[in-house]
Amino acid sequence: MTGPAAGGRKKAGGSQSRAGSAPGRPSAAPVAPPAAAPRRASRRDGEGTLDGLLAAKEIVISCGPGGVGKTTTAAAAAAMAACHHGGRVLVLTVDPARRLADALGLSGIGNVERRIPDEAFRAAGVAPRGELWAAMLDTKESWDALVRRHAPDARTRDQILANPLYRNIAGRFVQSHDYIAMERLFEIHAEGDYDLIVVDTPPTRNALDFLDAPQRMADFFSSRLLRWLIVPYRSRLVNVASRPFYQVADRVLGTQFLADISEFFVLFQTMHEGFVERAGSVTRLLSDRRTTFMVVATLEATPVREAEFFSRELAQRGLHLGAVVLNKVLPRYFGEPAAVRAAQAVRDRAGELAATLGGDTAQLERVLHEVAESFLNFSVVARREAEQQAELGTTPEVLATVPFFDADIVDMAGLLELGATIWG
Repeated sequence: MTGPAAGGRKKAGGSQSRAGSAPGRPSAAPVAPPAAAPRRASRRDGEGTLDGLLAAKEIVISCGPGGVGKTTTAAAAAAMAACHHGGRVLVLTVDPARRLADALGLSGIGNVERRIPDEAFRAAGVAPRGELWAAMLDTKESWDALVRRHAPDARTRDQILANPLYRNIAGRFVQSHDYIAMERLFEIHAEGDYDLIVVDTPPTRNALDFLDAPQRMADFFSSRLLRWLIVPYRSRLVNVASRPFYQVADRVLGTQFLADISEFFVLFQTMHEGFVERAGSVTRLLSDRRTTFMVVATLEATPVREAEFFSRELAQRGLHLGAVVLNKVLPRYFGEPAAVRAAQAVRDRAGELAATLGGDTAQLERVLHEVAESFLNFSVVARREAEQQAELGTTPEVLATVPFFDADIVDMAGLLELGATIWG
């Protein structure tokens, strides 16, 4: 399959830093986990796979707290879909690290979608069935495009784009980044050029900001605050109650600044109907059966609490929780009773074992004791992680854990290796 399915949509049958400190690690400094850690994601019995989930969806929204590998996990899932499902796959990210652009084989990512060269896959020893595309949200450029689309006429459009206040704050005022990310998603999906779109959501103080942004934007255009802001521009007749406010504002901010504010919002209000209608369409798209959410987190206390909260909120809003991906999880063998007993035996009998090896017995004993003690420290963390995972109050179709990797992702091979751990 080399292009979109009929109608531009498929109907059935992608930053984790590999290095870092584990959550809740004991104060004793253990050595690094063995490099031979299994590269397979663990799942509960009866769960589906990310392979099957992505084959049945058109939009996957990667979300969760910051710093847990959300962006890289989204890119890895998209790369795997392009390799295995064919068609055209787009990963729409917000602010990818430079190393991610390098991993995708691009010198830079912008607001316009760019195809990842097949050479990037071939260098990783893979021949993709489909195409992988990437774009990075440019908030100002996206707002300009939105104004051009919704302005009632060319004159209004040009006035808005030339307004000093718009030029200074477009893309910066509250909710703009979250709203435009969802607006851009709707626009790309409506164009029908891609079989699957994987979205990396904006980093926000509140994980739900991007979900609420469309409705908040619609509410703002209908608000009393907006009507107050445009009064001085629409009429010089200001009522007695509001006159003191504008007199103080004029002294503090200046007449020209107030005029710019008023003009800005008067012009924006001409797009009220289009904004409100589009906000409703975006909200409906999020709850569409073709859309699913992938919550990414680690098993550290704060991220896992945020992931649980976010998952509950998705359920309450009637949104589909398709997958939970837990990054940077220690391999299962650290918690296996037989392995723990062996480590305890090595620690307790380090002197005897050192004597059988020859050489500097005292030094060998210290090494054996330290290695065994380090393994036991890791086993404490592994048991804690297992308990936290068992207590997750979520029931996604896919629950995957990704083990610690031993290097940063710097190429497509690294992305695909990460993707393989969560795929199926």
